[in-house]
Amino acid sequence: MTQPNCKHICSNYHQAIEFIGKRWMGMIIYTLLSGPKRYHEIHATISGISDRLLTERLNELVNEGLVEKKYIDSSIKKVEYELTPNGLAFKEVILAIVKWIEFCDFESKETK
Repeated sequence: MTQPNCKHICSNYHQAIEFIGKRWMGMIIYTLLSGPKRYHEIHATISGISDRLLTERLNELVNEGLVEKKYIDSSIKKVEYELTPNGLAFKEVILAIVKWIEFCDFESKETK
């Protein structure tokens, strides 16, 4: 069965998978699903992520329009990050992955 417009869809699909598949990207989005967070809150939630990589990934998400960086109290140093409507569109995808992880039970396979 041939998919209509596959060349365009396949190219966009590949770009989307590559973007969301970047190291820590999914975890950052998952963390922000529960609402706006300050940098240190995101960093504390994601064990093992470096400051440099968290900053880089947040900037990528902001540049792609998936996350909004809001300044608190007109201070340059106090900011919080929040998913935009485009970022919130990942919610079903991220939750489906979480459900799949639970179904596959990766944790028990690692201990065998």
